[in-house]
Amino acid sequence: MSMERGSQNIGIITFPISEAGNIPLSNLVDIVCSLSEDLYLITGNEGYKFFREDRRIHTYEIEHGKGTNIFTRSLRYIYTQLRISCKLAEVTRNVDLWIFFIGGEGLLLPMLIAKLLRKNVVIVSAGSGFKVARAQKDPLARVSALLQAINYHLVDQIILYSERLVEEHGLQKYKRKISIAPKHFLDFDTFKSKRGFNERANLVGYIGALSKAKGIPNLLEAIPKVLEKENRIDFLIGGDGQFRDKIEQFLGEQNLNNKAKFVGWIPHDELPNYLNELKLLVLPSYTEGLPNIMLEAIACGTPVLATPVGAIPDVIKDGETGFIMEDNSPECIAQNIIRALNHPNLDQIAKAARKLVEKEYTYEAAVERYRGILDSLLMRAEDG
Repeated sequence: MSMERGSQNIGIITFPISEAGNIPLSNLVDIVCSLSEDLYLITGNEGYKFFREDRRIHTYEIEHGKGTNIFTRSLRYIYTQLRISCKLAEVTRNVDLWIFFIGGEGLLLPMLIAKLLRKNVVIVSAGSGFKVARAQKDPLARVSALLQAINYHLVDQIILYSERLVEEHGLQKYKRKISIAPKHFLDFDTFKSKRGFNERANLVGYIGALSKAKGIPNLLEAIPKVLEKENRIDFLIGGDGQFRDKIEQFLGEQNLNNKAKFVGWIPHDELPNYLNELKLLVLPSYTEGLPNIMLEAIACGTPVLATPVGAIPDVIKDGETGFIMEDNSPECIAQNIIRALNHPNLDQIAKAARKLVEKEYTYEAAVERYRGILDSLLMRAEDG
């Protein structure tokens, strides 16, 4: 995937990320590579491992280890921000514009350094870090909200995946510097329907981060409620995260291992095979941006049942291109799984959703969305 490169140099900064962040970051890198003469990436943990051999970009490593209590977590978080700031200051002479991505909303020290060095800065918001922290009952949630608020005030441009996120994330006061541009695109030669929908078993799946913010505890509690009414349904759970051990424990204690299979982390190149086995993907999240797994499932001909958060309702219209549940309580999840699987036109819903995704989420469309926003920002800076 190559397009004409721009004349500016662009840098991307993330907080050190887990494997779950590699694909969203990879999409952004692919887009920006087409818009930048040179691309600089500051990331860490699994993100650095993923990109360190990528010859298109200059990649710099910032490792981060989580503390075991509030005090050590806070110290390590500050130390990581200091290290990111030092690296930014070191390479910023080569960069015209910085993009803060996953975890970037809370990187106040790097933001201050970038602004002091008179650089243009963009935040691409993948979701609300505050809402994630609050959903997980993180005692540092209020600190996260404060850091985000300061950064949103300082930044030159905010890119969101959907107009809906302006109100959902409480960003109305920054509307003058908000642009809407999903960075999502799919390889439709890889993510495609390989198995006829009517040939699939009644297998319901969840694939993603195993966290409270994603609603995974609620989904677990919904499984026995579904099976009380529809024993012909099986479940598959894939992913990694803080609830991994609890999932295995719950399935064992509830004697569900013969009805619900936990497969752990699924490498991205294996996702199409798993998605082609499912008859329904469930995303019971408390907060989202625009989940890649939703688009990938739809491209594989798999309908999605989700909560109406983030940009999800831009893609899923209930009964037309998927299914929306009112909330993510276990009772509501269970009722809607049964409702979706019993829908008489499930196959047609899957086809309508794929047609929409094929039109809206191409690489070329994503690049042009970002080209317009970044070029406009750089032109304003030159005029100023």
